[in-house]
Amino acid sequence: MAQAVNGVVAAGRGAKVSVETILVPDPGPGEAVVKVQACGVCHTDLHYREGGINDEFPFLLGHEAAGVVEAVGDGVTDLEPGDFVVLNWRAVCGSCRACLRGRPQYCFNTHNASQPMTLQDGTPLSPALGIGAFAEKTLVHSGQCTKVNPEAPAEVAGLLGCGVMAGIGAAINTGGVTRGDSVAVLGCGGVGDAAIAGARLAGAHTIIAVDLDPAKLEWARRFGATHTVNAREQDVVETIRELTGGNGADVVIDAVGRPETFQQAFYARDLAGTAVLVGVPTPDMELELPLIDVFSRGGAVKSSWYGDCLPSRDFPVLIDLYLQGRLDLGAFVTETIGLEDVEKAFDDMHHGRVLRSVVVL
Repeated sequence: MAQAVNGVVAAGRGAKVSVETILVPDPGPGEAVVKVQACGVCHTDLHYREGGINDEFPFLLGHEAAGVVEAVGDGVTDLEPGDFVVLNWRAVCGSCRACLRGRPQYCFNTHNASQPMTLQDGTPLSPALGIGAFAEKTLVHSGQCTKVNPEAPAEVAGLLGCGVMAGIGAAINTGGVTRGDSVAVLGCGGVGDAAIAGARLAGAHTIIAVDLDPAKLEWARRFGATHTVNAREQDVVETIRELTGGNGADVVIDAVGRPETFQQAFYARDLAGTAVLVGVPTPDMELELPLIDVFSRGGAVKSSWYGDCLPSRDFPVLIDLYLQGRLDLGAFVTETIGLEDVEKAFDDMHHGRVLRSVVVL
């Protein structure tokens, strides 16, 4: 029997979201129903609402979530009701060419639930990133549930489901930041600050935060930035070079995702340094770089999708670091809100008034 619960739905491109009654079916083979306890408000949900991902409306928004498994379907052996989980949108298949080569973080055949959640009239919903967690309960593939220590509050644990993991992973997994490195991060929203936190965890010596907003630069210092650069007042590339002995940073992370910021990242790195793109560009953006500069500078230019994370490996470790007091996930939470406040949270996020709003159910 399907359960009727409340969820936040985007009915059409650019339309304000609304709280609607949705129907969540019992889990089928390989699926799980999760009682959502908390879900962060991420820019990706706003992109869905604006039609920037695709036009498969209506969307059930929300994906950065944690909660408790309520029921599992046939064939699920690694979860049981009562497990505390962080939801992820990279449920690896284990059998594609990436998985078979030992690179499951690049899985080409990730799993989602096969049954749809619907509106009361039967209209199928498209869950954001295959999750749809701005809801009291959601249906996901069991592989989208990563068990973590239940001592962590849901409102901080759920942040690993997207933005915080993307930033930390961009620094540690993609950028390979290690002790003694110099790191620059362009854009100090949630993902950028997470990259700063990741660089500090990895032992970076110099961590340079770059943004246009003085308030965001102050946030960045809380997460470990040793230097800040106001891009309205200073030349970004030249200032990063000055702060790194004239060489450029070992790793430069673009958490904005625009051609002009990625060009800055490319030229602000050391000759054999690494430029990492973790900010999400729009489909119409194009990058122009002299090919001779790509050839002559060496190093690496990388994209970081979900921080190149493997949830089963990375989520439990990061939760343990939080519980040890070594990773301040709570500092990312600006406010906790209800389902009815998601539309306002989008506006606050768009205007840079919050680092993360978290829906608590």
